[in-house]
Amino acid sequence: MRVALWLLNHFSTFTLTLVVVGGTVVLAVAGSLFARRRFPSLADGEHNDMVGVTLGMFGAIYGIILAFVIVTLWTQLESTQTVVAAEATDLALVARDSAAFPPSVRAEVDTALRGYLHAVVEGQWPLMREGKPSHGATAGSLQAVFDVLQRYEPGTVREEVFYAEAADKLNDVAAQRRARLTAATQQLPPLLQILAFGGALVLIPLTFLYGMRKVRIQLLFVASVAGLIGFSLLLVLVLDRPFAGELSVSPAPYMEGTLARYWE
Repeated sequence: MRVALWLLNHFSTFTLTLVVVGGTVVLAVAGSLFARRRFPSLADGEHNDMVGVTLGMFGAIYGIILAFVIVTLWTQLESTQTVVAAEATDLALVARDSAAFPPSVRAEVDTALRGYLHAVVEGQWPLMREGKPSHGATAGSLQAVFDVLQRYEPGTVREEVFYAEAADKLNDVAAQRRARLTAATQQLPPLLQILAFGGALVLIPLTFLYGMRKVRIQLLFVASVAGLIGFSLLLVLVLDRPFAGELSVSPAPYMEGTLARYWE
């Protein structure tokens, strides 16, 4: 899947559409023309009944597999976006809760949070785009935030309340950070990859065997099936890695709202 990551990070979605969908259609049309020339009897449609039944059966099975794969990948993408948004929200709440602390402690919290945010966006995010996130890229900066809170002793009931809230939210940040890093390494299981991409290699050639007397009609039929399969495979490609490509999860939540001041 390194090739897939390289394609997603170096080419736009439009370019990938031309390559994947266009390439699938061109190869299918070329294959159909070759089959007609190699076996002229196909144009008579002698085996259309058998081929039609086989196409319908394979198409139904393959369609179910593709639908399952695409829905699963879309759900994973939405889940990853939720994790990122939740981590950013909890960081913003820690920043707001620290406003109840003495100025010196609040300044330490701000410095530690600034370091963590910049480590996530500038250090860890590029690694996640490459599919090789490093836990160490943000471990030290997150620990710095914990260290500030662990050294601080609340002096009033008000400070104790906000301290407890900040500590609780910071624990959530640690959990969401791990979930985010795990999502960056996840990919479609090899078996589903074989079923998704290998199924296309089985289904498209079957359309070559469905004979029609008019070449244009047959090529339109073959190109339509290939185009639909190509678009489905394109969706699998762009959704498989949540942090790579134009449709990837954005680090924008770490730079918006309350957290925007850490980027000034």
